[in-house]
Formats: sequence, structure tokens, C-alpha cells
Amino acid sequence: MFDAIAPRYDLMNRLMTFRLDVGWRRRTVQRLGLVAGSRVLDVACGTGDLCRDLVRAGYRPVGVDFSHGMLAEARTGAPLVNADALRLPFAEASVDGVTSGFALRNFVELPPVFAEAARVTRPGGRMALLEVATPPNPLMRFGHGIYFGRIVPRIGALLSDADAYRYLPESVAYLPETPMLLAMIADAGFERVSRIELTGGIAQLITATRR
Repeated sequence: MFDAIAPRYDLMNRLMTFRLDVGWRRRTVQRLGLVAGSRVLDVACGTGDLCRDLVRAGYRPVGVDFSHGMLAEARTGAPLVNADALRLPFAEASVDGVTSGFALRNFVELPPVFAEAARVTRPGGRMALLEVATPPNPLMRFGHGIYFGRIVPRIGALLSDADAYRYLPESVAYLPETPMLLAMIADAGFERVSRIELTGGIAQLITATRR
């Protein structure tokens, strides 16, 4: 099913963010803080948005996604690999960094994802995770909830399958609370784990360094 809705999933992300994701991705890449030429895995790369930004920053990205449909729609010249994020086909400590954009919501369990990212990242390497979030401000949270939970699915339903567009808004609720999420990353083998809110808290950027 996921392969079938891949193009609509990409459109959904754009509807949700009104292109705010452009600035968010650039900040994600900037926060990696690696030297030019570093090899970076973009896990659950989707249609390759982060890969393109990584190339512009001078990195050597490799996009990884479980969905054939996503990779077929990818718009990037970076190498692409069809693989499971829980079984990355890369050796231990073989990459300098790992990124992921709006993907954590798709995994049933997060600790194995972080553990696999830690396995392939060299000591001192960096990880940067871009995700949606719930604004802490009550007024913003109210408006965000209406737009994200009601308006976007209705727009999507006019364009295509309502069930497909309902998937992303509903999936946000499955992210663990921030302290638990950061603890999972630290337990996987990362240090200096930090989180910043983007655009009033409608998105979040988590970075960490491999111990």
C-alpha cells in the first residue's frame, strides 16, 4: 500500500508545511557540522529532498528507503538503496553521519532504529533528525491541531484517497514524549543529544554525536 501512495505522501508533506520544510531541511544539514566530503546516510529518504540539500552542502549522501515507490519518485542524483532501516546494508562505523526527515512516525519501535544508526556511524559522527512536533503554546497548539488534523486531510481527500491523507496526521500521536525520545537516542550510543523547536514548535530538530 505504501508504494502505491508514495507520490501522494510527498504532496501531503508539502501541504502540511507550506514549504517551511525547505528552511527546516537546510538547518538540519547545517547542524550536522561535518566536514565537506563526509558520507551521510539519509534514512527513509523518501523522494530525496534531504539528499539534495546534503549534496549542496558538500556532503556525499546515500539515500535509503524501504519503499520502492518512494525511490521511484526520488528527484536526486545521490545513490539510492532499497533497504530496511533496521538492517542497513553498511558496515559498522562506515559513515560519518545519518539524517532522517519526517520518518520516525513510520516505525513501530524506535530503539532498534537508533541502534542501527549508531552501528553504522563512526565514533564522533553526527546524527540529525527532523520531525514534526506539537507546539507548546496553547494557542498555537489549537490552531496547529485544526490545520494538521482536520484541514489537511480534507484537502487531501479532494485530491485523492482520504485514508491515505489521514495517515500522517494520525501518526504524530505515536511519537514518544521528548524526554523518552532523547533517552532512547542516548541509550543507543549517542551523546550530546539536543533538541530545538522550529517555527514555534510545529517541528523539531534533534541532533546527537556518536560516542
